[in-house]
Amino acid sequence: MAVEMKSCLILGSAPVENASYVREFLEEAPYVICADGGLDLARRCGIRPDLIVGDFDSLQGSLPADVECVRLPVMKDDTDTMAAVKIALERGYESITLAGVLGGRLDHTFANFCVLQFIQQQGGKGQMADEATRVFYLSGGKLTLRQLKGKTVSVFPFACHRCVVSYTGLLYPLTKHALYTDVSPMGVSNEITEEEATILVHEGNALIMVLMENM
Repeated sequence: MAVEMKSCLILGSAPVENASYVREFLEEAPYVICADGGLDLARRCGIRPDLIVGDFDSLQGSLPADVECVRLPVMKDDTDTMAAVKIALERGYESITLAGVLGGRLDHTFANFCVLQFIQQQGGKGQMADEATRVFYLSGGKLTLRQLKGKTVSVFPFACHRCVVSYTGLLYPLTKHALYTDVSPMGVSNEITEEEATILVHEGNALIMVLMENM
């Protein structure tokens, strides 16, 4: 019998227009960590966090007195989100959803892609989410996408020259096909055509982006 991973939700401070999607993750990830200004997002959603982590340079409101807080120095190597992820992993939370971490500053968004990679390197499972997008990272292995028929999915090599992938349940299926970083981005805008689709990464690393709201 497979051992179920402990799950948590980490909230960041990227701009969020419609925050209602955040509460969707609470049932599966009831332990909530706010990374700095992620506390403002938690308050918008009516969520009481279990832990707050950060140097608090982006927090708009005040810190609550009755919630555990880890204060970080302003001059540090890790981002607030990475620090929150490391604490989550140390506390045994291996399945991590990151919300409020897409959009806003491009450098922060890219850094959060690296955080997603770090989670898997530590043996965890991660995803990033905003109102319209879900992002996954795979270094080998399979991602199964269920009940997303009609949604757009894109796959990109990440932190490598190429990745070798197979798709099932997509409009453009592939079998052990190489996607490269230095040629035409073939992985853009595929479509999920079945109630269950799979993306298998045979070699390299891949970022997988699913548009929950087709643009």
